[in-house]
Amino acid sequence: QIAGGEILERTVWAQIRYSISEEQKDGAAVGNVAKDLGIDYRNLKERGFRIVSTSGESMFSVNQNDGVLYVNGKLDREEVCERSTPCLINLKIALEKPLEIHYVTVDVIDTNDHAPRFQEQEKHLQIGESVIPGARFQLQAARDPDSGSNSVQSYKLSHTEHFRIEIKDRDEDGKVPVLILQKPLDREVTKRMKLQLIALDGGRPPKSGTMEITIDVLDINDNAPVFTKEAYIVMLNENTPVGTTIFRVNATDLDEGQNSEIVYSLGHDVNDKLRKLFNINPITGEIVVTGLLDFEVKDKYEIDIQASDKGIVPLTTDKSLTIKIADINDNPPQIEVTSFSSAIPEDSKPGTTVALISVSDLDSEINGRVTCSLPEDIPFKLMPSSQENTYTLVTISSLDRETISRYDITLEATDADAGQPPLSSFKTITVQISDVNDNSPAFSLSPYAFYVMENNIPGKSLFSVSASDRDLDENAVVHYNIWRDPGDENKYASFININSENGEIYALKSFDFETVQMFQFQVVATDSGTPSLSSNVTVNVFILDQNDNVPVILYPVSANGSAEGVEEIPRNVNAGHLVTKVRAYDADIGYNGWLLFSLQEVSDHSLFGLDRYTGQIRTLRSFTETDEAQHKLLILVKDNGNISLSATATVIVKVVEPKEAFATSDVKNTVKEEEENSVTFYLIIILGSVSVLFLISIIVLTIMQCYKSTDYSSKYLQDTNYDGTLCHSIQYRSGDKRYIAIAFSKGRASYSSPYSENYWPYTSCFVNSMSYYDGFRMKVFN
Repeated sequence: QIAGGEILERTVWAQIRYSISEEQKDGAAVGNVAKDLGIDYRNLKERGFRIVSTSGESMFSVNQNDGVLYVNGKLDREEVCERSTPCLINLKIALEKPLEIHYVTVDVIDTNDHAPRFQEQEKHLQIGESVIPGARFQLQAARDPDSGSNSVQSYKLSHTEHFRIEIKDRDEDGKVPVLILQKPLDREVTKRMKLQLIALDGGRPPKSGTMEITIDVLDINDNAPVFTKEAYIVMLNENTPVGTTIFRVNATDLDEGQNSEIVYSLGHDVNDKLRKLFNINPITGEIVVTGLLDFEVKDKYEIDIQASDKGIVPLTTDKSLTIKIADINDNPPQIEVTSFSSAIPEDSKPGTTVALISVSDLDSEINGRVTCSLPEDIPFKLMPSSQENTYTLVTISSLDRETISRYDITLEATDADAGQPPLSSFKTITVQISDVNDNSPAFSLSPYAFYVMENNIPGKSLFSVSASDRDLDENAVVHYNIWRDPGDENKYASFININSENGEIYALKSFDFETVQMFQFQVVATDSGTPSLSSNVTVNVFILDQNDNVPVILYPVSANGSAEGVEEIPRNVNAGHLVTKVRAYDADIGYNGWLLFSLQEVSDHSLFGLDRYTGQIRTLRSFTETDEAQHKLLILVKDNGNISLSATATVIVKVVEPKEAFATSDVKNTVKEEEENSVTFYLIIILGSVSVLFLISIIVLTIMQCYKSTDYSSKYLQDTNYDGTLCHSIQYRSGDKRYIAIAFSKGRASYSSPYSENYWPYTSCFVNSMSYYDGFRMKVFN
C-alpha cells in the first residue's frame, strides 16, 4: 500500500506498508522501497538514501545499491510486540537533493512457534471426603506467547468419573480451567487420584502442554485418641537435673492425616506450681523436669495428661500420671570463715593464727558428717579445735612477701555420706602478706664507671645512678646521698652533688683533664623503712680530653715573647737546605694535640717549603741574583680537634753573602745555645710534671686493684698514628691483657706492648720533635 503527498517547499513524502512473518532469518528482504516509491535506484547513494528515525531501526536496514529493505538479525514478534495485536514497526526513510521523507510501516505477522505451557508442571490438591458434588477448584491457566488463534483455545482432562473440566474466558488472563467435583470421594476406596490436564492452542497443527494433578482425599475425624495404659506411675529421685526426660506417654488414633496426629499437653486443672516443675513435649509425649525437685518440700505429685488429635473439630482424651520423689544426699557441706585476718606480716612466726573456720551439712545423720582439708603446697595448715566441725588456720613456716605476696587458699569440705560420689564444697580465702623492711636497696651496677668531658657546665646533670628495693611502699622508697668522710682527702668528691630523689649527679665545678684524669666517690642509697636499710656503690669518673688548649710556639720566640724570629742563610746554599724548624706543643692529647704546620704567607713560594708534620723550613731551589735579600714567612700551627685551634709564628729569612754568614755564625751560635738552654729547662719541668702524674696514677691503680677488681672498657680510644710534635701514650685493655700505645711525631709510627694491670688510666706526655733534642728518647715501662 502506498500513499503520498507534497508539503512545504517541495518536501515530498510517501507512506508504504509491508507485511512479513516473524522468525525471518537475518538478511531477509521485506520489500523494494525505491521501486515502490518510483525512485531511480542509481541515484540512491548520491541522494543519501537511509533510515533516519524509527521505532525499529536496529531491526532493519536499507541497501543504497538496489533500495531493498532488509531484516537485521532474527525477527521475533513476541520479543518486539509482546502481546500487542497487530505488531507494527514504523520506519522513516530520507533522501536529499531534493529532500524527501517517506514513512514505512512493517506489520510482523505471528506464526505458531510456541506451545502452551503451565507454570507448574505438577499440582497438588487436598479434598475432604465429606466435600459434596458441585464443588469447584480453579486451576492455573496455561500461557502461550503467540497471539490470536495461535494462543490457548481449549483444555482436556484425562478420563475420570469424579471430575470434569470447565473453561472460563477472561480477556487478559485468557482461558482459565476450573475443576468441578461430579461424584463424592471415598477415602477408604481411593486415598489418592492422579489426573492429567492438557492445554491446546489453535494452530494448525495445534500445539499442547500438560500438567499433572494429584488429589489427596482427606479423612473425616471420627476417632478419639486412646492411651496405651490405664495408669502411669513414675519413681523419681530428688534434685533430678532440669531437662531430664522422666517418662513418655503414648496415645494412638485410628484416623489418618491430621485426624490421627496426637498433640499432648498438661490438663487444664494443673496449677502453675506444677507447670514450673514439669512440662510435656506436645509431639513426643515426653515429660521433662523443668524445676528443682526437693523431697523435703513434697514427695508426690499428681498430674493430668491430655491427648488431642488435629482434626477440624479435635477429639480429646485425659489420663492421670503419678510421680513419687525419692530422697538422696542433695545438700553439700557449707563453709563459714570467722575472725579472718586478710593480711599478716611476712615476719610472722610459725603457728600464727590466720582464721577460724567452721563447716556444716544440712543433711542428717551420716550425711551430715563433714571433713575439711587444704592443699599441701602452702605454708598453712588446719588445726582441729575442741568443738566439732571447727578448725583454726595457722602458719607452719616462714613467709617472704618478695617471693609470694599473696596466697589464695582453697578450703575443701567433703561429707562422708554413703552417696556416690560424696558432695564437696570449696571456698577460697585470700591472705595478703604485708611488707616488712627486710631488703636493702640494690644498685643496678657495681661499681659505676662514667666518662665526663672536661669543661662541663657546672650545675648540669652529668649522669645518674639507680638503686631498687624489693620491698613495698615506703620500704621501697630510695633516697641517695654522697658519702663524705671528714678524713677523706678526696677533694673532688666535694665538687659533686646528687639529687636525693632520682640519683641524678651534678658537678659543682668544671673539670680540667690537664689537672685530673680520674677520681672516685661513694654513693649511699637508703630506703624509707623503719629502721632504714642502706647500701653503697663506688662511682669511678673518668675525665675525657677536649680540645681546649691552643698550640704553644716554642721556637721561634723573640725577646718580647712573641713568636717571631730572624734566620740568616748564605746565598750560595743549595736546594733542600734546612733554614730553621718551627717547634710547638699542645697540652691536649690525641687528635686534639696532633699539630700540623702550614705556610700562610710567603714572599716567594718557589724558594721555601714547609714540612707539615715536622715544621722544618727548607729551600726549594738555589738563590739567584734577582732574589730579594729578605723574606717573610707566616707559619700556621693548628691541632686536629673537631674545632681546631691554631697559633702563628713569623720567620724572617735574611739572605747574606757567604763571608757575612761566617762572621755572624759565632754570634748566632751563642744566641742559640742560650735559647736552647731555656727550652731545655722548660722541657725538664714538663717531663718532671708528667712523671709525677704517672706515679700518682700507678698508686691510684694499685689502690683500686686491691679494693675492687672490675673490668672497664674504654670509651675514649685515641688514634695511635699521631703526627704532631708531641709524644702521647694511651693504655687500654683488650681481653685479659693491657696495651700501651705510643705515638711519635717525626716518624708518625705507633707501638703497642702488653700491659697486665686491671685498670687502664690513660696519661699523656709531650716532647718536641727529634730535631729539637736529638738525644731525647722515650721509654715506656710495663
